Amino acid sequence: MTTEQRLSELGIELPAAPAPAGNYVPALQIGNLLYLSGAICLVNGEMTHTGKVGADRDLAYGQAAARVCALNLLAVAKAHVGNLDKIQRVVQINGFVNGVPGFADSPAVINGASDLLVEILGERGRHTRAAVAVTGLPKDTTVEIQAVMEID
Repeated sequence: MTTEQRLSELGIELPAAPAPAGNYVPALQIGNLLYLSGAICLVNGEMTHTGKVGADRDLAYGQAAARVCALNLLAVAKAHVGNLDKIQRVVQINGFVNGVPGFADSPAVINGASDLLVEILGERGRHTRAAVAVTGLPKDTTVEIQAVMEID
Protein backbone atom coordinates (compact mmCIF):
# COMPACT_ATOMS: atom_id res chain seq x y z
CA MET A 1 0.00 0.00 0.00
CA THR A 2 1.34 3.43 -0.89
CA THR A 3 1.43 6.25 1.64
CA GLU A 4 -1.21 8.12 -0.37
CA GLN A 5 -3.46 5.03 -0.19
CA ARG A 6 -2.88 4.85 3.54
CA LEU A 7 -3.85 8.52 3.94
CA SER A 8 -7.01 7.87 1.94
CA GLU A 9 -7.82 4.78 4.03
CA LEU A 10 -7.47 6.90 7.18
CA GLY A 11 -9.60 9.70 5.72
CA ILE A 12 -6.73 12.17 6.00
CA GLU A 13 -6.08 14.90 3.47
CA LEU A 14 -2.76 16.69 3.63
CA PRO A 15 -2.96 20.48 3.78
CA ALA A 16 -1.09 22.61 1.27
CA ALA A 17 2.53 23.01 2.30
CA PRO A 18 2.76 26.28 4.25
CA ALA A 19 5.06 28.98 2.89
CA PRO A 20 7.97 30.15 5.04
CA ALA A 21 7.13 33.02 7.36
CA GLY A 22 10.63 34.48 7.30
CA ASN A 23 14.08 34.30 5.76
CA TYR A 24 14.48 30.52 5.75
CA VAL A 25 13.58 27.51 3.62
CA PRO A 26 10.90 25.02 4.70
CA ALA A 27 13.03 22.02 3.69
CA LEU A 28 16.70 21.41 3.01
CA GLN A 29 18.05 18.11 1.76
CA ILE A 30 21.66 17.18 2.45
CA GLY A 31 22.51 13.78 1.03
CA ASN A 32 19.66 11.47 2.00
CA LEU A 33 18.55 13.57 4.98
CA LEU A 34 15.70 16.05 4.69
CA TYR A 35 15.66 18.74 7.37
CA LEU A 36 12.24 20.32 7.88
CA SER A 37 11.81 23.72 9.51
CA GLY A 38 9.39 24.09 12.38
CA ALA A 39 5.75 23.56 11.42
CA ILE A 40 3.04 25.34 13.39
CA CYS A 41 -0.75 24.97 13.47
CA LEU A 42 -1.34 26.94 10.29
CA VAL A 43 -3.61 25.52 7.57
CA ASN A 44 -4.54 27.52 4.47
CA GLY A 45 -3.30 30.70 6.12
CA GLU A 46 -5.44 30.23 9.25
CA MET A 47 -4.33 29.20 12.73
CA THR A 48 -6.12 26.02 13.84
CA HIS A 49 -4.79 25.82 17.41
CA THR A 50 -3.59 28.66 19.61
CA GLY A 51 -3.03 29.20 23.31
CA LYS A 52 -1.18 27.61 26.18
CA VAL A 53 -1.69 24.01 27.26
CA GLY A 54 -2.34 23.88 30.98
CA ALA A 55 -4.16 27.22 31.03
CA ASP A 56 -6.87 27.76 28.42
CA ARG A 57 -6.11 24.53 26.53
CA ASP A 58 -6.12 20.89 27.69
CA LEU A 59 -3.99 17.88 26.79
CA ALA A 60 -6.37 16.62 24.05
CA TYR A 61 -6.30 20.06 22.39
CA GLY A 62 -2.50 20.00 22.46
CA GLN A 63 -2.41 16.52 20.93
CA ALA A 64 -4.73 17.66 18.13
CA ALA A 65 -2.42 20.64 17.55
CA ALA A 66 0.56 18.28 17.32
CA ARG A 67 -1.29 16.25 14.67
CA VAL A 68 -1.78 19.39 12.57
CA CYS A 69 1.95 20.10 12.81
CA ALA A 70 2.79 16.53 11.73
CA LEU A 71 0.49 16.83 8.71
CA ASN A 72 2.16 20.12 7.79
CA LEU A 73 5.57 18.44 8.01
CA LEU A 74 4.39 15.66 5.68
CA ALA A 75 2.99 18.28 3.29
CA VAL A 76 6.33 20.08 3.19
CA ALA A 77 8.19 16.80 2.68
CA LYS A 78 5.86 15.86 -0.17
CA ALA A 79 6.28 19.28 -1.80
CA HIS A 80 10.05 18.87 -1.60
CA VAL A 81 10.49 15.24 -2.72
CA GLY A 82 7.29 14.77 -4.74
CA ASN A 83 6.14 11.49 -3.22
CA LEU A 84 5.69 10.44 0.41
CA ASP A 85 6.87 6.93 -0.43
CA LYS A 86 10.37 8.39 -0.73
CA ILE A 87 10.38 8.82 3.05
CA GLN A 88 12.45 5.89 4.27
CA ARG A 89 12.33 6.94 7.92
CA VAL A 90 11.34 9.79 10.16
CA VAL A 91 14.65 10.09 11.99
CA GLN A 92 13.78 12.72 14.57
CA ILE A 93 11.17 15.23 15.61
CA ASN A 94 11.62 18.08 18.06
CA GLY A 95 8.36 19.24 19.56
CA PHE A 96 7.73 22.52 21.34
CA VAL A 97 4.57 22.98 23.40
CA ASN A 98 3.24 26.41 24.30
CA GLY A 99 2.63 25.69 27.96
CA VAL A 100 2.17 27.39 31.28
CA PRO A 101 5.29 27.75 33.43
CA GLY A 102 6.12 24.36 34.92
CA PHE A 103 4.05 22.42 32.34
CA ALA A 104 5.40 18.86 32.55
CA ASP A 105 3.25 16.93 30.05
CA SER A 106 4.86 18.03 26.79
CA PRO A 107 5.78 14.41 25.88
CA ALA A 108 2.07 13.48 26.06
CA VAL A 109 1.20 16.43 23.81
CA ILE A 110 3.84 15.52 21.21
CA ASN A 111 2.52 11.94 21.23
CA GLY A 112 -0.24 13.37 19.02
CA ALA A 113 2.34 13.86 16.27
CA SER A 114 4.34 10.71 16.98
CA ASP A 115 1.25 8.49 16.97
CA LEU A 116 0.00 10.03 13.72
CA LEU A 117 3.35 9.56 11.95
CA VAL A 118 3.38 5.88 12.92
CA GLU A 119 -0.29 5.51 11.95
CA ILE A 120 0.44 6.88 8.48
CA LEU A 121 3.96 5.58 7.82
CA GLY A 122 4.10 2.45 9.96
CA GLU A 123 7.61 1.55 11.13
CA ARG A 124 9.02 4.26 8.84
CA GLY A 125 7.33 6.78 11.14
CA ARG A 126 9.10 5.66 14.36
CA HIS A 127 11.62 8.29 15.40
CA THR A 128 13.77 9.79 18.09
CA ARG A 129 12.48 12.99 19.60
CA ALA A 130 12.53 15.76 22.12
CA ALA A 131 9.40 17.29 23.63
CA VAL A 132 9.76 20.49 25.60
CA ALA A 133 7.44 23.12 26.99
CA VAL A 134 8.14 26.77 26.22
CA THR A 135 6.38 29.92 27.33
CA GLY A 136 5.63 31.24 23.86
CA LEU A 137 5.59 30.24 20.18
CA PRO A 138 5.06 32.12 16.89
CA LYS A 139 1.49 33.36 16.32
CA ASP A 140 0.61 31.90 19.75
CA THR A 141 0.52 28.45 18.10
CA THR A 142 -0.10 25.67 20.62
CA VAL A 143 2.63 23.43 19.18
CA GLU A 144 5.59 23.69 16.80
CA ILE A 145 7.47 20.67 15.48
CA GLN A 146 10.58 20.32 13.34
CA ALA A 147 11.78 17.07 11.80
CA VAL A 148 14.58 15.18 10.09
CA MET A 149 13.67 12.48 7.58
CA GLU A 150 15.71 9.95 5.65
CA ILE A 151 14.80 10.13 1.96
CA ASP A 152 15.30 7.51 -0.74
